[in-house]
Amino acid sequence: MEVPAELEKEIDERITHYPVSKRSAVLPVLHALQHHFGYISEEAVEWAARKLELEPIKVLEVVTFYPGFRQSAPGKYHIRVCRTLSCAMAGSAELMESLCKAAKIDRSGVTHHHPIAVGEDGRFSIEFAECLASCGTGPVCMVNDDFHEKVEDAETLLSKYRD
Repeated sequence: MEVPAELEKEIDERITHYPVSKRSAVLPVLHALQHHFGYISEEAVEWAARKLELEPIKVLEVVTFYPGFRQSAPGKYHIRVCRTLSCAMAGSAELMESLCKAAKIDRSGVTHHHPIAVGEDGRFSIEFAECLASCGTGPVCMVNDDFHEKVEDAETLLSKYRD
């Protein structure tokens, strides 16, 4: 894995905010790596561990603990569907099913540690998310950083992301 010089410079700057213990910089370093590469690979874990002078297991513990870190590559457009109570009551399970059908995504291999399913063509990926903070407008989802409320039609939503 090759970390571009600009990214390494950004990471080095983030580490300076934690002068007492480099270990405290694990989260910001992982966020920067995931933002750039789209997920945290085994090589990224090892790179971060070397950078922070830690054993790789100490970095991997953080990656596997926080559900916001992905350990596999998402699609070009990553969909997160809220599944907390108000969205569930508003139809988030049905929304997940219709989005999967429209994007040709098979979720049968999803596990707790690998919650992301990627479509056949790699264009879309999907996972459930905990509370997206719009409880009165469910079901809600995010496509990359775009927020969508009261989603009723999967095809209409996905059509915005088909080139």
